[in-house]
Amino acid sequence: MSIRCILPVLLLLWVQAAAASGPRWVASWGASPQARWDDSFILPVGMPASFEQQSVRDVVRLSVGGRRLRIVLSNRHGATPLQVGEMRVGLAGDGAAVVAGSSRAVTFAGSVHTSAAPGAVLVSDPVDLPAAALARLAITTYYPTPTPVSTFHWGAQQTPYLVQGNATAADNLPAAARFAGRAFLNAVLVEAPAGARSVVVLGDSITDGNGSSPDQDRRWTDVLAQRLAPAGVGVVNAGISGARLLGDRMGANALARFDQDVLAQPGVASVIVMMGINDIGWPGSPFAPHDPAMSAERVVDALRQLIARARAHNVRIVGATLIPFEGALAGTPFEGHYSPAKEVVRQNVNRWIVSGGQFDAVFDADAVLRDPARPSRMRAEYDSGDHLHPGDAGYRALAHALDVSALMGKSEHRTEPDGARRRPRR
Repeated sequence: MSIRCILPVLLLLWVQAAAASGPRWVASWGASPQARWDDSFILPVGMPASFEQQSVRDVVRLSVGGRRLRIVLSNRHGATPLQVGEMRVGLAGDGAAVVAGSSRAVTFAGSVHTSAAPGAVLVSDPVDLPAAALARLAITTYYPTPTPVSTFHWGAQQTPYLVQGNATAADNLPAAARFAGRAFLNAVLVEAPAGARSVVVLGDSITDGNGSSPDQDRRWTDVLAQRLAPAGVGVVNAGISGARLLGDRMGANALARFDQDVLAQPGVASVIVMMGINDIGWPGSPFAPHDPAMSAERVVDALRQLIARARAHNVRIVGATLIPFEGALAGTPFEGHYSPAKEVVRQNVNRWIVSGGQFDAVFDADAVLRDPARPSRMRAEYDSGDHLHPGDAGYRALAHALDVSALMGKSEHRTEPDGARRRPRR
């Protein structure tokens, strides 16, 4: 072959190598979008019905850091265009404050105002705001026209701030109202060094952090982010309270949202799936009083589908066992979440996760949290008090028990005493 024929090939290889070794966009934070439900459901939405000539300031904590960032908004469940009048981002101070001098304008195709069609997402231009790993950002969005809050994230364990008028450039919002949840804010991407990548945790309220201390970043994914940040690995929380593998209501079912919430995340290398407890617990309870009882076979079939789809995209998939829930929500208006028959289903699902050999690795979360004297219930010191969700100590125990080498695929074939069992990829 002549040198003239070889040169284009060498040039292509050089370009590919340069691209692989340069900075890359990686998902560093996320909140999965949900559709607003009506008043017939037992839980209130707890969000404003709409915004008009108002500003919302969200505080988020990154996992992996970078020298530039992008903000992603979602109008996934909107029936009308989402109009954004202006947006700014800065380093977060205390409460609703922004660190002086850190605020930056966020533009979309060079414009400070933009709109997203129904069902679409908005990805901002790169913002020159260097942010370290685990940095906290304040993102302020002004909505100038009537904006129905049709796409939101329920109960995010972080307080947003709402004020009248365009307050995107304000250093603080002392008179702001507060509410629970996220409106339209979907993700933060960072331009990270070469080799950076992300782990997405697909789950329900246990992943979303219910039972942890609000505004303290004490979900188990937050603690995991602290562990992984030194290695340049981001953690994206794709948990939705009330989420199910097979059913809708508080967010689309996992099979329906897997592509957007997991596979579409820039830099995703692995996904942890910790779902199924609501599929088992909801039927016959006030959440889904008319749903038939769930079988272990149906849960396993759904997990098999997620495994197949992850494999098709070369994403490593880790299966987490379902944690104990005896007595869950007893004595509350949601009584009926647990029963001995439902416990049998949970045990059968867990048995398949641990011994089925289908996941690339297994995280035995059940082994971490269960009471040795009564394995169907959570250890008291890890229980938030509702017997369904861990508290801060339980979430911390979960995050520290996960074996990182199994998560990233660096080690195989061993069972660790901390509850993280690894299996070879098949």
